[in-house]
Amino acid sequence: MVKGILGVKVGMTQIYDESGRAIPVTVLQAGPCHVLQLKTLERDKYEAVQLGFLDKKRPRGRRIRPSQASRSERGHVANLGSKRAKRRSAGGVKPPEKAGCEPKKFIRELRGPVDGAKVGQQVTVQSLEGVKAVDVVGVSKGRGYSGVMRRHNFAGQRASHGVKKVHRHAGGTGMSADPSRLFKGIRMAGQYGNQRNTVRNLKVVRLDPENHLLLVRGAVPGPSGGYVVIRETNKVG
Repeated sequence: MVKGILGVKVGMTQIYDESGRAIPVTVLQAGPCHVLQLKTLERDKYEAVQLGFLDKKRPRGRRIRPSQASRSERGHVANLGSKRAKRRSAGGVKPPEKAGCEPKKFIRELRGPVDGAKVGQQVTVQSLEGVKAVDVVGVSKGRGYSGVMRRHNFAGQRASHGVKKVHRHAGGTGMSADPSRLFKGIRMAGQYGNQRNTVRNLKVVRLDPENHLLLVRGAVPGPSGGYVVIRETNKVG
């Protein structure tokens, strides 16, 4: 089974090693997760383990709905005994195995071999025991619509005579009569942040299985409380 887990970013701090040197670390709450599905070559044409993290809350008070999850979300993790499922069973179609857990908030697939994995199995941070470095995938903080100086680190135009109230503008972007257009990828103002980013080869500093915590050296994309995907790095060196 591929070594990976889902989690949430708690925040940054620093710890000290045996020699008294300060190490900047990001604290991640990693798991516990449930294996919701197994993708196989025979059925799905690829191999992957589908993990789910954090139960969807059940509403308080007298409510008709048993949880915040829709019927399809509940049917993804448990057998609901629908009419369609009964017809398929009567026709000899074997129903897929269900995890038998609560519907999950954060669901992702980890590509790789599924040997040793079982639907309904619980994955904890202890599964990363012995892993020296990980890749962490998160969504960076959204900073809205930003100009070229903030978004692309442009120097801006001169603050001298002849430059009239356009000191933070991008400047000319036009091209010659040939090609009479702009090439794709020209750096301009626009949406800054809120993108899926991967930070690779982060050293694992400490595991805390009792509190489901993982400490990695360096920064991780996204705000505190943002969801992350953690898996063993494939980077060599």
